[in-house]
Amino acid sequence: MLLEVKDLNVRFATPDGEVKAVNGIDLDVERGETLGIVGESGSGKSQLAFAIMGLLARNGTATGSVRFEGQEILNAPARTLSKLRAERIAMVFQDPMTSLNPYMRVSDQMAEVLMLHKGMGKSAAVAESVRMLDAVRIPDARGRVKLHPHEFSGGMRQRVMIAMALLCRPDLLIADEPTTALDVTVQAQIMELLDDLQRDFGMAMILITHDLGVVAGSCERVMVMYGGRTLERAPVDPLFAAPTQPYTQGLLSAIPRVDQRGSRLSAIPGSPPNMTRPPAGCPFTPRCAYVMDVCHQAMPPLVTFEPGRSRACYAEIERVMAGPPPVVEMPEPAAAELLETTAPDLTNALPDAAVAGAGSAGVTPEGRRP
Repeated sequence: MLLEVKDLNVRFATPDGEVKAVNGIDLDVERGETLGIVGESGSGKSQLAFAIMGLLARNGTATGSVRFEGQEILNAPARTLSKLRAERIAMVFQDPMTSLNPYMRVSDQMAEVLMLHKGMGKSAAVAESVRMLDAVRIPDARGRVKLHPHEFSGGMRQRVMIAMALLCRPDLLIADEPTTALDVTVQAQIMELLDDLQRDFGMAMILITHDLGVVAGSCERVMVMYGGRTLERAPVDPLFAAPTQPYTQGLLSAIPRVDQRGSRLSAIPGSPPNMTRPPAGCPFTPRCAYVMDVCHQAMPPLVTFEPGRSRACYAEIERVMAGPPPVVEMPEPAAAELLETTAPDLTNALPDAAVAGAGSAGVTPEGRRP
């Protein structure tokens, strides 16, 4: 096993109280595989990755166990983590513009990684950086390596970040929303690039995203997070074909489909929970169409029901698979009746002072100008 996480919890001390960002997460990653972690913003996906990397903010604490090749690395000394990062585990962050130093040329930033972790000289490190920029398909890499980050497009900056992450040939790459700020065409190019590089370097990858389309095309297994917890875990194909957790079902239903033109887009009602005061039971309870009394009282355990598949939900699988109960359409607001109301009717409903004010402004109580 390359990476094994057990009962990982992340807490943040804030003026408003303790934020319970990650709660009892278990996961494992084998060599060469890709694990997708999906969920809405605020589900705890990025904080899970930061805890694995030892990059939590100063007010954050992590408990549990994170083992990399059998070695415990959670809360390891800074010297140990510094050597492990980049050499064995690397990370691509959401926004390359804030991850790259705007004052330094790309050549200096990339060469610094190799000089620090591999002991290379400056000229050899720059030459290796150029080769890696070629590998991520940046045109004229030898000329562009001397540019500053702002001189690259958004897609090219993300390619630079990927190149920097792969300079030391890591065994595990954590990609945190690597395509969020990119247009659809560039997104596809970046994901194709990551797939090719993973195959060429033989590395494992954790892909954090809210885009289920990206997961379907790039991952072998998926973990669905909500409220800092795992709600479902399964291989990609079975999860997309038959989701067994209401939240997963809601995420998949919210994807627009080209074969259902004219139908109303589905959405999950409500908002994610406030993790300073999380619900006592399942965090999805306020938004769930299958809610029962027990859901409010205790968090359902993550139970394996098929080889490789597990879910945390009190509702029976058959009930969830049958679909949510029909939604009763609420009557449309009385806007149509309001539009049909004549101006005299409206003015009759106004206070005398308002009518008098309207007359002084050049409008008669009947709604016409004199």
